[in-house]
Amino acid sequence: MKKIVAILLTGVLAAGVLAGCGRSGDNEAEPKGSEDKTIKVAASATPHAEILEEAKGLLKEKGYDLEVTVFDDYVQPNEVVESGEFDANYFQHAPYLESFNKEKGTHLAAAEEIHYEPFGIYAGTKKSLDDIKDGDSIAVPNDTTNGARALLLLQDNGIIKLKDGAGLDATVNDITDNPHNVKIVELEAAQIARVVEETAYVVLNGNYALEAGYSVAKDALAYETSDSEAARTYVNIIAVKKGDEEKEGIKALVEVLKSDDIRKYIEETYDGAVIPYE
Repeated sequence: MKKIVAILLTGVLAAGVLAGCGRSGDNEAEPKGSEDKTIKVAASATPHAEILEEAKGLLKEKGYDLEVTVFDDYVQPNEVVESGEFDANYFQHAPYLESFNKEKGTHLAAAEEIHYEPFGIYAGTKKSLDDIKDGDSIAVPNDTTNGARALLLLQDNGIIKLKDGAGLDATVNDITDNPHNVKIVELEAAQIARVVEETAYVVLNGNYALEAGYSVAKDALAYETSDSEAARTYVNIIAVKKGDEEKEGIKALVEVLKSDDIRKYIEETYDGAVIPYE
């Protein structure tokens, strides 16, 4: 009987040793200092995912694989970065990010500013800003953010003057000087391009200008410059979980997106509707 028990115990111990060896092999830890060379980025389709696709080859040269997933909403891309499922996202500007953090309790931060999509003034019944006459009408977006940007652009071009400090909260009620007595026609942003035959000028943001067949570079009578308050505020960013800004993969991604190659791609592809941010 003692021999049988000894044999059984020996078998159990041997099986335990073998099983332990198997687990060690199956879950062998990565060496310290190793780094995941895949960067996962959540993005909106245009222009963000398109720009990232162009960046893939350049990142490959730096030893990184870039995986881009397109989202069609403005909530999930932040949620998947917060959860750690994705390393970064590219779809938003800083004011939206700050608002999202406050509302959702997330911990996201801007790693770098990449591009902006400028508002432009386009011809309606008048073909030049020099042709503006007393009583002319100008169509602008009726939502708070885009409306303020449109008014600031009109101010930058001497058409109106806003009260000091109005900034990106400006409304038509903040107009303090209107030398041409222009009529500001507030419409839903998506509808503005449809009234070019009814108003002297229209103010459009980049994506609606493209949809209407305008070339920002060729057709805009004036547009937001990179040093304008709106461009500085609404520049599109690479966002990450706070604390990840200095990760090597994120730094490589930012370096590529700020490179001359990507700058050239943006300038040649989007015809002024997307502008690299300095």
